[in-house]
Amino acid sequence: MATIGHNNLNAKLVLLGDMGAGKSSLVLRFVKGQFLEFQESTIGAAFFSQTLAVNDTTVKFEIWDTAGQERYHSLAPMYYRGAAAAIIVYDISSTDSFTRAKKWVQELQKQGNPNMVMALAGNKADLEDKRKVPAEEARVYAEENGLFFMETSAKTAANVNEIFYEIGASSFLLLLMLSVA
Repeated sequence: MATIGHNNLNAKLVLLGDMGAGKSSLVLRFVKGQFLEFQESTIGAAFFSQTLAVNDTTVKFEIWDTAGQERYHSLAPMYYRGAAAAIIVYDISSTDSFTRAKKWVQELQKQGNPNMVMALAGNKADLEDKRKVPAEEARVYAEENGLFFMETSAKTAANVNEIFYEIGASSFLLLLMLSVA
């Protein structure tokens, strides 16, 4: 969930997606400004935290980077339960990755927090020459399902900070609206 204090917002954020989509690389780029060419597979989940300024508020993300292997799928609800936000990541060079990302979206829509802010990240945008998922197809899917969409590249850092900032701004606005209602 998200809680707001004196100009501070704590928000649990989960990253979901297929193995090899680049979830860990996105988090590592956002939290540490690093990219590892050969990233070890996540086992279960990894936890990170990072703060950023949104307007005059400090947003502290508690980030859960989940394992993408199918054998860990049953653990995912433990990590997305109570999450204020989710980034569903797919690899733009893999149609299978995009198909599985859609399954994550469906699962979150059925079982996740009904007020969860969700983003769809088409990662590995630096692999344009190997693209299998058209950006427009992903954008339309995201719009139809109430997600915001951005293509990212953990390798080049393209749109990495921006997607986390959008999640933070959306979580902050949603929390304000819910506290007024």
